[in-house]
This record gives sequence, C-alpha cells and structure tokens, in this order.
Amino acid sequence: MTIKPIGPSVRKGKAPNPRPFPNAYLVGVGLGVVLFLSVLITGDGLGASGAVQRVWAWFESLIVPHHVDTNIYLVKYAGGEAQPLNHWIVMLAIGVVIGGFISGLVGRRVYTEIVKGPRISNNTRLMFALLGGSLVGFGARFARGCTSSQGLSGSALLSVGSWIFMMAFFGGALVAAPFFKRLWND
Repeated sequence: MTIKPIGPSVRKGKAPNPRPFPNAYLVGVGLGVVLFLSVLITGDGLGASGAVQRVWAWFESLIVPHHVDTNIYLVKYAGGEAQPLNHWIVMLAIGVVIGGFISGLVGRRVYTEIVKGPRISNNTRLMFALLGGSLVGFGARFARGCTSSQGLSGSALLSVGSWIFMMAFFGGALVAAPFFKRLWND
C-alpha cells in the first residue's frame, strides 16, 4: 500500500521520481570518516539506543519521578537533578532524524508506504515490524549497545564482543530468513 508522496510530485499528481542512490563505497568512506571524527572529538563512537533510553527515562521521570530516583538503572539517566535530554547522544539522534528527512527531500524519496510481500497483510507486516523492533531494542539495551554502536564503533575499535555480536546478529538473520521468505515471494 503506497500513500501519496509529499512534496512537489503530489501537486503534479505523479509518482515520485527519485534521484539515484549515491555510490555505496563513497558513503561507506564518509561514514568511516564521521566515526573517526566522533571518536577523535568526543571520545565516543556512534550509536542510538542510548538516546532512546534517555528519552524514555526523561518521560518516566515526568510521570513517576520517585521510581526513577530509586531505580538503580534509571537514576544515572534521570534521577534527582539529572537532565537526561542534555546529552550528546540525544542531539545525535535528533540530527539523524532531521538529516535523514532532508536527505529524503533532496533525493525525492519522502513518502509513506508499507513494504511487504503479496502473502502478508498490512496488519501482519506492521505486527512483525513492531515485534522485531521491540526485540532488537530490548537486545540493544541488554547488550549495552545497539547494532550501530556494536557494529560500527565496537568493530572499528576491534572489540571482540562487538565482532561476536555482529556474527551472531547476521547469523541469526541467515537462520531466520528462510522462515519469512515465503511471505515475500509470489
């Protein structure tokens, strides 16, 4: 199901005419340079799950501040006078969202759709997306880092745990793919 794209193509009533994707090798080199500069300037690598945790801790501190102040895990993010949103990783996540949107506008790729195979309903696809995202989010907190921080930052720093995580992540995907492949094929 494709919903009409937003932007100039909606006014013309035509489907979007996206620009070609940039060269993947150049984008990879650019990402490597950004990662290097991130470690050089801030002393931290790239990642996103910490931002989600900080936003969640902030939200929870608005509703049940006593719980946050007495929870050994949450107190370091939002306990007492702590400002969980005043952290570089939250700004990084906001920048990724804004930058991604701007990139989509420039590439003429901003529209809403549910990508799925012919043998799966929209509701089932959305349920799988929510379930998969929740499991990956839980795993990211459990592993103390999301796939981007484990895969990019940890692997670049030659962390054995990050290399094991990446092998397990892709290995798990290879094992699970045949079970879901039938939903995507005619």
